[in-house]
Amino acid sequence: MPIEPPPCQWAFPPLETANDEGLLALGADLQPGTLLAAYRAGVFPMPLDLDDALLGWWSPDPRGVVPLGEFHVSRSLRRSLRRYDVTVDTAFAQVVAGCADPARRGRWITGAVTAAYAELHALGWAHSVEAWDEDGTLAGGLYGVEIGGLFAAESKFHRRTDASKVALAALVERLREAGGPRVLDVQWTTEHLRTLGARDVPRPEYVRRLRAALGAPPAFS
Repeated sequence: MPIEPPPCQWAFPPLETANDEGLLALGADLQPGTLLAAYRAGVFPMPLDLDDALLGWWSPDPRGVVPLGEFHVSRSLRRSLRRYDVTVDTAFAQVVAGCADPARRGRWITGAVTAAYAELHALGWAHSVEAWDEDGTLAGGLYGVEIGGLFAAESKFHRRTDASKVALAALVERLREAGGPRVLDVQWTTEHLRTLGARDVPRPEYVRRLRAALGAPPAFS
């Protein structure tokens, strides 16, 4: 089971005080206890700028989620599922490095973020799902934080066609098999994620689902 770190020394403002973009607060730190307290409250971190140490804490309204029963597997994705080997927690650092690749558009993962989630992974709270080519090359993957029945997907990447989608499909299947109330949080819903079944829910509904899910047993234990 995950190891509970020292508690958070910060207090997050009420979620309804977030601005129109979902920015709730600035500052604090990326200690494990702070991160876990944030996710349990419906908040997640994202730096405001790669060259700026200032942390933003976000609670968007609406919030992007992937209902497990609505995840869409297209015909082409079904073919791709047979092309890759999928593993869990075998290459966490490589997956985060792939997501943080400087060549990626919209990259937001700083060195401090990388170190913080590596520590969460060592404590048993952060997990990766990897998709591998037949020759053993890492083709894509995703990582996120699991607390009870919440899986907060942080980022994904691919170097081969559909590799990140295959990792997401494997994650959805694992969460389905675990049963109980589950929330697969994707923060903001993009057009790409909508094609896979993601949708927006109002913040109050997200918080209600989150509270129900936090008491469920983790799928990655």
